[in-house]
Amino acid sequence: MPGLAISLGQCSDKGRKPLNQDFLGLIAPQEPLLSSKGIALALADGISSSQVSQIASQTAVRSFLEDYYATPESWTVKHSVQRVLQATNSWLYAQSRNGPFRYDLNRGYVCTLSALVLKSRTAHLFHLGDCRVFRLSRAGFEQLTEDHRLWLAPDKSYLSRALGMQDRLELDYLALPLEQGDVFILASDGIYEFASAALMQQCLARHGDDLDQAAQQILQLALDNGSEDNLSIQILRIEDLPPPGLDELNRQVSELAFAPELAPRQRFDGYEILRELHHSHRSHLYLAQDPDTGEQVALKLPSVELREDAAYLERFVLEEWIARRLDNPHLLKAAPQRRQRQFLYTAFEYIEGQTLAQWMLDHPRPALERVRELVEQIARGLQALHRLEMLHQDLRPNNILIDSGGRVRLIDFGSVRVAGLQELGHTPGSGAALGQEALLGTAQYSAPEYFLGETGRPQSDLFSLGVLTYQMLSGRLPYGTQVARATSRAAQHRLQYRSLLDEGSEIPAWLDAALRKAVHPDPQRRHQHLSEFLQDLRQPNPALVNPGPLPLLQSHPLRFWQGLSLLLFVLLLLALGMNPNDHGASRATPENESLLAPDRSLPPTPSQGEGEQTSASRVS
Repeated sequence: MPGLAISLGQCSDKGRKPLNQDFLGLIAPQEPLLSSKGIALALADGISSSQVSQIASQTAVRSFLEDYYATPESWTVKHSVQRVLQATNSWLYAQSRNGPFRYDLNRGYVCTLSALVLKSRTAHLFHLGDCRVFRLSRAGFEQLTEDHRLWLAPDKSYLSRALGMQDRLELDYLALPLEQGDVFILASDGIYEFASAALMQQCLARHGDDLDQAAQQILQLALDNGSEDNLSIQILRIEDLPPPGLDELNRQVSELAFAPELAPRQRFDGYEILRELHHSHRSHLYLAQDPDTGEQVALKLPSVELREDAAYLERFVLEEWIARRLDNPHLLKAAPQRRQRQFLYTAFEYIEGQTLAQWMLDHPRPALERVRELVEQIARGLQALHRLEMLHQDLRPNNILIDSGGRVRLIDFGSVRVAGLQELGHTPGSGAALGQEALLGTAQYSAPEYFLGETGRPQSDLFSLGVLTYQMLSGRLPYGTQVARATSRAAQHRLQYRSLLDEGSEIPAWLDAALRKAVHPDPQRRHQHLSEFLQDLRQPNPALVNPGPLPLLQSHPLRFWQGLSLLLFVLLLLALGMNPNDHGASRATPENESLLAPDRSLPPTPSQGEGEQTSASRVS
């Protein structure tokens, strides 16, 4: 199967200066990192006013290349690089502020940086300073970056942005689709100010089979043309691209055989089957034991009925992939894999306990403090997912397990959305393009925005947690079954929250207000963080207890529409009363008769269209 393949040429030279303050580097890892994290390269340029800028350049490139591959595979490229460069920027800035250059940062640990990450079929560009990135493609030769330089005069300028210059990092970002044959050039100002675009293209045409030679020639020509600065250049050409999708997961689906029907005491792939735990049209779950360690595990096999469903199988293997990247006491862990698998299945730790659904049946009127404890544990599991840029998307009572010690675990990751995997150009388990995946969660617990076709967000998981909390306290749902039917914004605005206080509940009014906010149909009007919701479950929020007077439309909608109708009626009477013949006006002449004739038709009834306007923006 083809994968991401490149050709590279690069070189750096001090030129006519005594010290080379530029630094460049590249890492092209092997699988599986090549698919999950991609290829990364960077070029940094020190500033001549600083005697330690070369340290900043080396630190910037090395920390970027090393730390980027240490970030979670679930993170997006953008999030990973921003976190890494923010840490590097803070360290460089602190070195300058705590050293002899605290009053003159232009002599401190400062450098410019341009970096590329090639992941799957997309190039992610990051830039600050005055290095430049160019692309040569079928569309021609183009400059992809803008210099962060403030010009005071035609011959006088200074850097307005650089790494280590300020405590806050402002980074340009651009994502570009890749095509086979695309060429990217990263160059310092010592190169591009003395080697024109035409000259670079000539060198590439002359030495297309040897990019190192092309880079060397461009550097030498810039030097011959009078460059007095350090000179650094990287040239990268895309030789091959992977197909869209998840290579590692696709290989499991295509290469592993389906398991036979299992029975107790049977040996299966090195395990001994003890008993069946669960059987449904979605999957078959068995309790098994590893004879080598005595460890009990839960083996999950794909449903026989769905073995021809490629989307289902992708989601099936993704669940264990996700579990192996989680480390939290409130999230189910994958079982250690000690031997090569022959069949398609997933293995998880076995936990003895009961689902939240069963717990609610056993505790129809639970103590408020116990509900708080359960909700807080569920929230901690969700927070661990969100830190890894994952969304659960299917939080429901049957996906939550309470073990014998009272600890809560989220046990099903079959619907989890992983931001880092979305960049591979394929939405796992839906067969759809990015942003078009179908509803994966259970309808009565899913946030309203999913029914509008929108992508989930952390507030979507918060909505589901709010519904669970409401159900634990009342035994019902805050909107009944109406959320799934509200497939337009207008319909969602008409959803009516059923207060817990309606039936004389002993729940405090301030807690009911917190739940109302958590399950608001508009995600922007919910709590923006899980921690805020948990706080409001413990302490009254003054903003919710005393929110101030509501608009008339919300507090008394009938009065609002009656008043509006009265106003329109008065305006209509005034319009009819403006007939000039009723006020003794002079007779209209033929010339102005058409202008003075009153319009006796009723004004058109105002209509309100339903629709949604979307916009796309690119950060640069």
